[in-house]
Amino acid sequence: MEQNIAMDKQYKAWITGLKDRIQGAQIKAAIAVNRELLRFYWELGKDIVEKQKVTNWGEGLVEQLSKDLSSAFPGTTGFSRANLFFIRKWYLFYNQNEKVSQPVRQMKGRQHTDFQFENGKSSVEVEKVSQLVAQIPWGHNREIISKCGNVDEALFYVKGTIQNNWSRAVLMFQIESGLYGRQGKAIHNFHETLPDPQAELARETLKNPYNFEFMNMSKAEKEKDFEEALTQHIQKFLLELGQGFAFMGRQFRLNVEGDDFYMDLLFYHTRLRCHVVVEIKCTEFKPEYVGKLNFYCNVVDAQMKQSHENPTLGILLCKSPKRTVVEYSLKNVATPLGVSEYQLIKAVGQLEAAVND
Repeated sequence: MEQNIAMDKQYKAWITGLKDRIQGAQIKAAIAVNRELLRFYWELGKDIVEKQKVTNWGEGLVEQLSKDLSSAFPGTTGFSRANLFFIRKWYLFYNQNEKVSQPVRQMKGRQHTDFQFENGKSSVEVEKVSQLVAQIPWGHNREIISKCGNVDEALFYVKGTIQNNWSRAVLMFQIESGLYGRQGKAIHNFHETLPDPQAELARETLKNPYNFEFMNMSKAEKEKDFEEALTQHIQKFLLELGQGFAFMGRQFRLNVEGDDFYMDLLFYHTRLRCHVVVEIKCTEFKPEYVGKLNFYCNVVDAQMKQSHENPTLGILLCKSPKRTVVEYSLKNVATPLGVSEYQLIKAVGQLEAAVND
């Protein structure tokens, strides 16, 4: 009797593996197609700009080019007049004659190559930018140059999209929430308590202020209510915290010599490879808050930290922390701690769209 191959366990395992390989190949093919398309767009934008410089064709060039290319390639949607103008704008945006103050990293797997522009751009530097922006979809590129005021900011969101695989809706939320101006702005002691490059990664992990508009709260009177609102919107909360945070619990219990202590929120950060204790205060910063957070982090290190993991990180969220007071409070504290402000703003629905995208 002929065997029913579809029911065979070995066949099922094999076909499952084949499906995974096919899906992986499809994803790689789509990425490769996107890169080639954007490389072509970059060269096309360059050609349009250069032709307009050396001829008297003017703005009419784009309109005529759209007609001719659309006629020659009727099934292609990228040659509309509007898209060709955007391609030209995209190329010109990244060829502004300005200095880029922040290092830009070209991604290739896990390798990073730092470069920056000094007093204009060399052909090598422009080529690196063209390779970088080709790693994200065209729709993302359009949103970035439409909403960013300079090359520094734009490349920040390009790099964020590559690292975090942001959908277009999430990218738009990050831009609208001003992530570029908030990331890495918390007051902290990381460079004094952590080795490089972990200190820099920890710094980049924190924002100031944190935007909790999704809670629909005009103000918070009690920490308990604040925590509950955050955990009820845990997916949105994790999106605001950023890539790498894994939620472990609220009011997480610690026992020290028979006494119970409860941390507000406990996370694990997969990139930093450490636990993260988050304490929330509905008041302005007070120096004594640092002592409590320091205690929690030390207990987590003693009771939960594994030998291969890094020291526990503490984050205090409060109202309007005064920088000098916080800096004095963190001085000589051996535990890596950061202090950030939070904002409660009326929700505008952008984050909802980002999460559901």
